[in-house]
Amino acid sequence: MYIVTNQIEVKKGFAEKMAGRFTSNPQLKEMPGFHRVEVSLVEGGQKDTEFMHVSTWWASQDDFENWKNSDAFKQAHQRPKSSESNASSESPVVGNNVVKSRVLSSLGTLE
Repeated sequence: MYIVTNQIEVKKGFAEKMAGRFTSNPQLKEMPGFHRVEVSLVEGGQKDTEFMHVSTWWASQDDFENWKNSDAFKQAHQRPKSSESNASSESPVVGNNVVKSRVLSSLGTLE
């Protein structure tokens, strides 16, 4: 099992508003090797920002790479078109960090 977690720092109050965007992509469910996507809010955020984790579970690293290189991925990650001067001020995303990991041991099942 291969897990990819994107830790996204957003302006306070935006994590819950954005969460559904990551779990409503029907094309993701159809990708070979896809098992699950989960969005969580990290407790104890900063004063003006909060962190959300978007984790996807894949059968293999190759399955994730195929998703990352697919047209469906590109469509899912398109940003709304807006003028360059307004783009940065409108985005609630402050920054992000992607962590890729391979499961070494587990207990229980993915629902």
